[in-house]
This record gives sequence, structure tokens and C-alpha cells, in this order.
Amino acid sequence: MLLGCIGDDFTGSSDLANTLARQGMRVTQYSGIPAVPADAAVEAGVVALKSRTVPCDEAVRQSLAALEWLQAQGCTQFLFKYCSTFDSTPDGNIGPVAAALAEALSARKVLVCPAFPAAGRTIYQGHLFVQDTLLSESGMEDHPLTPMTDPDIRRWLARQTGMPVGHVAYADVAQGTDAVVAALQREDAAGRRLIVADAVADHDLMSLGTAVADLPFLTGGSGIALGLPANFRAKGLITQTSNGWAGVSGPAVVLSGSCSRATQGQVARHIERGAPAFRVTVEEILDGTITVDKVCDWAQQQQGLPLIYSTATPEEVRATQDRFGRERAAEAAEGLMADVARRLVDTGFQRIVAAGGETSGAVVEALNVTALEIGPEIAPGAPALRVGDIALALKSGNFGDADFFEKAVTVMATAI
Repeated sequence: MLLGCIGDDFTGSSDLANTLARQGMRVTQYSGIPAVPADAAVEAGVVALKSRTVPCDEAVRQSLAALEWLQAQGCTQFLFKYCSTFDSTPDGNIGPVAAALAEALSARKVLVCPAFPAAGRTIYQGHLFVQDTLLSESGMEDHPLTPMTDPDIRRWLARQTGMPVGHVAYADVAQGTDAVVAALQREDAAGRRLIVADAVADHDLMSLGTAVADLPFLTGGSGIALGLPANFRAKGLITQTSNGWAGVSGPAVVLSGSCSRATQGQVARHIERGAPAFRVTVEEILDGTITVDKVCDWAQQQQGLPLIYSTATPEEVRATQDRFGRERAAEAAEGLMADVARRLVDTGFQRIVAAGGETSGAVVEALNVTALEIGPEIAPGAPALRVGDIALALKSGNFGDADFFEKAVTVMATAI
């Protein structure tokens, strides 16, 4: 294994694995830290954790354990992958995890770049944009677990860690790799170890990727991985391969727990089409009105693509959290989705679309998935995945167009 990656959630990890696979690396995504060595053919390993919203100390512990396993597989470079909207709080977990991994690897110049232009996430003057809107005005300020109220990644990161934070401005990035290398050296000389880099297009990410070819550790969204495979290819360490996709055509279901604007639009489109939809609320789960049996019985009776969703508006989410508490509300919704996924797979469902990082993580854990085959891309950042005869689509809340659910099950079933 050449490149070792640590993802802080399951959807982001599949996004990263997709990026690396499309650039020609042999990739395997692991659900949690494997108990056995990787297959010798794997060139890039992505260890998917569920560490984004756990207590900070636990996120650091999990990430260091993942690093230890990846080091044992022979990796020479390591990537900490987080969301392209930098999902975190002023207390963590991105900064503390990045700092801990940097210390463990004795890394002095650590790139920080969540940019993902293909999905509209860009960084300019250290500020993160979603399309043409500042992150803090994009809807992410209403995220139920990680409300992003400051678009300045330098300032947000500085709140999370005592490590000095630097910046590679777009004026340097636009000049290409040599200018980026020089800028990183300047920041290092000034004692700034965590270095936020501007990027507004894929060619910027390619320049950044080339500039960090010999660095042991970097951090970012999946976009930063665009330029990494070429570094290994230039050294003669990888050759491009394609394994194809056989397609999975069994019964399908959509499980949506994300409350993002994009997912709300996808749920609305599904309902507008007259497709079957079953809404569950935290109140109904906790008082026993909604049960796993009731939801699964309903899903099994549907003729079209059934959608089971707890997706709600920001106002509804706040009211629920005020009444039941943030953690209790999240655990109730995720627990139901996990149990429903397990039951439906046991009764013959073979395609599952999970919308939202926490929902996706709960589903993967419920199915006891250990490693995932990376399949064709459904939308930027969202590939089809397979474990055995089960196909999955793990979608970050803000990804995909309005027709994502229908497109996902179609891509899963199509052989290439």
C-alpha cells in the first residue's frame, strides 16, 4: 500500500476512494480499522471512521489507531480526509486530529485544503465558498451537529488547535507547483505548520498535489487527492487498471437522515413524482409510534422506490433538539435507520441509498461492512459501492442534484 487515508465519516471516505480510483489507483475502502492486513494489490487504503462528531479525544484516538494500521501496510504518504464544507465545531474535531497526526508523523508542513470545485466548494483568501456563497451563508450554518458560522478556515482552525495556522494565497497557487512549494517553505520557516491553501479549480488542486509529493502528511477534502496518484505514477509505482462493475439489480430503498438543502430538494422531488415516501420523526421513534417492524413492513409492500426519511427543516431540527437534546435526537434517528437497513437486507433488499454522513455511517456499521469495492460515479463525490451482493450509495448531505435517488439505483444496476 502506498497511500494511507483516514476519513472522518463514511460518505466522505467513499468520495475520496472514488477520486483515487478515477485517477487510476487500486483502492479499497475499509469500514473502521481492519483486524487483518490489506490485500497486497491495494495501492490506496481508505479507513472510514465515524469520528466527525464524537468527543475530540475519541476522534484523536481512533485516527491514531488508523494511522498505526496504515503504517503497518507500508504507506509512505498519509491523508486525513474531512468534508469539503469543513464540518466541525470551534472545539474540533479537524484541528486536534490533524495536529495529532502531524505530531505522530513528525510532519512540519501540513496542507489544509477542503476545496472540491466539482461540487462548488472553493477557497479564496482563506475563505470557503459553496458555489458563489460564503460557507456561513450556504445553509451549513444550520447544520444540526456542526453549524459552520465562520467561512474563514484559518480562523476556524486556529480555534481548534494551538498549532500556528498559515496560508498559501491564490496568487501563489495560480503560478503553479514551484510557487506553491516556495510558499509552503515560507510558512514553515515562519513556524506555521497547518497551512490553508486557496483553490478555485481542479488545476489548482493538481498543482497542490504535485507540490506535496514528498511530504508525509496532508489534509483536505476529496479534491486534494486529484493530484496524488500522478506522483506515484511518476515514480513508476502504479499502473492504471479498471475492474469494471457487474451491477446489482435487486430491491432498492432510500434512507435519508440528512437535513441539508440539497437532500431536502431530493426528498421533495421524490415526493412530487408520487414515489412512495414514509416520514419518521424523533418523537414518533421515542414514543414507540414508529417501529422497525412498521417501517420495514411498509417498505416491502411498495411497488416503486421507497424512501424512508427523517429529513426536516432547520426550524424543525432545532425544535426537536430543544425538546429531546441533540445527542438523543441523533441517536434515535440513526438507530432506526440502522435497524431498518439491517432488516431490509435480511429480507432481500440489495440496493441501499443512504443520504447523510451520520445516516451512512449508521447503515454501514449495522451491515457489518469491513471493505467496500468502489464502483461508478453517481454524482461528483458519490460513487456506487459494493460489498458482496449488496450495493450502496453513501451520499454526503449536500451532494447530488434533485434526481439523485433515482439516478443512484439506476447506476447501481448498470453493468459497465
